[in-house]
Amino acid sequence: MQKSINPSDGSVVFEGPWSSEADVQHSISSAAIAMNSWSRTPLESREAIVRRFAAYVSENAEPLSQLIMREVGKLRSDAAAEVAAVVAKAEITIEMFGLRRGDLESEAGEVISQIRYRPLGVVVVLGPFNFPAHLPGGHIIPALLAGNTVVFKPSELAPAVGAWLASAWQKAGLPNGVLQLIQGNAAVAKAAIEDKRIAGVFFTGGYRSGTAIHRQLAGRPDVLLALEMGGNNPIVVVPPYDIDAAARTIATSAFISAGQRCTCARRLIVIDNGSGRQTIARLVDIVGEMKIGLPSDGPDVDMGPVVSATAATRLLETQTAWISSGGIAKLSMERSPRSNALLKPGIIDMTDCQTVDDEEWFGPLLQLYRVNDFDAAIEMARATSYGLAAGLIGGTEEMFERFRSECAVGIVNWNVPTTGASSRLPFGGVGLSGNHRPVGTFAVDFCNDPVASMVVKPK
Repeated sequence: MQKSINPSDGSVVFEGPWSSEADVQHSISSAAIAMNSWSRTPLESREAIVRRFAAYVSENAEPLSQLIMREVGKLRSDAAAEVAAVVAKAEITIEMFGLRRGDLESEAGEVISQIRYRPLGVVVVLGPFNFPAHLPGGHIIPALLAGNTVVFKPSELAPAVGAWLASAWQKAGLPNGVLQLIQGNAAVAKAAIEDKRIAGVFFTGGYRSGTAIHRQLAGRPDVLLALEMGGNNPIVVVPPYDIDAAARTIATSAFISAGQRCTCARRLIVIDNGSGRQTIARLVDIVGEMKIGLPSDGPDVDMGPVVSATAATRLLETQTAWISSGGIAKLSMERSPRSNALLKPGIIDMTDCQTVDDEEWFGPLLQLYRVNDFDAAIEMARATSYGLAAGLIGGTEEMFERFRSECAVGIVNWNVPTTGASSRLPFGGVGLSGNHRPVGTFAVDFCNDPVASMVVKPK
């Protein structure tokens, strides 16, 4: 039996059975049968269904926002922004599909060169908990537009949102079998991936789960794998810059959504001079004054709970380990008495620690490193096997261009929070953060295969 728990008050949001192996096989069979007619459905008809889905979500934005708030603990503003992103993703994807995957022809004498596109087949979409509606949609919408059928497993922490989305697609007129919902944990995902009828796996989540999928698909080059994983993201501050503006950008980068965005800053790197020390002090003041509360507390709350009490405990244990290894707490993370999943943010100076694990700690916990100069800052920023996001605050255009070229990451921002992203840009990383399959506008690129033809038409 599967349950999802409201992190704010411990109440049960969703309760239902996990999908059995037989359920998974039945879902894939249904998707495989539906593939024949769905792949032949005109693109205009598929677009119309996507637009009806977006319209349904827009019309029901409030109940979906409320469900996201209850199931994963997002603040109202954060949940509403996610729902708006779900709606916007539909039209943007339709536009990008036409621009990036439209049929092409050129003629040289009587020979016509053609490019057409063929859907992959049945694809598995594995969603995360932190954006339980928006991020699965970033895979589902382009997959459906391309003519694929989808087996969708939401995060086991957000099954209710997953079920809501599946129902929304049905109400939008998606034919039976085209989108199949399965529920459960990693074992359910493994059973789906094991099936030889699948043609693609689109995953958003952590590095360990992503690499387990990669290993499972070893020797199966016929299955397209798109991995969007996390990051140990650096944010670097170098003169000249405004101290207050820099501190606020850092606070947003590290603590928006309770630090539960894959692009959140995990490591703050500051030049160890007067301005750098003032910036750290101002950051501590700003974060210390943040209002930490529950989604029900109203619109002036700055940061809500993490997804579960278990996640909060893991983060507190990490902070203890960092301090034991020589870290100095500039601001200690503490659990609120109001909820076991509600944490006050932590900032730990790790400059003098000899060994620090290269991990993505998914929550409101920021490492601080003080360095001598810009060269040392870049070296520290690069000291990770992850490659999702990085940010530079201050400096010159020449310094930013150097930073952008020397940091092997997929997202590099300047004077903007590391979490700043646009649905009209690619989104993804390299190294332990991804496998060169960025989502965003580029998701349309891996949802079908190009077919090249040289044609001489009969006279």
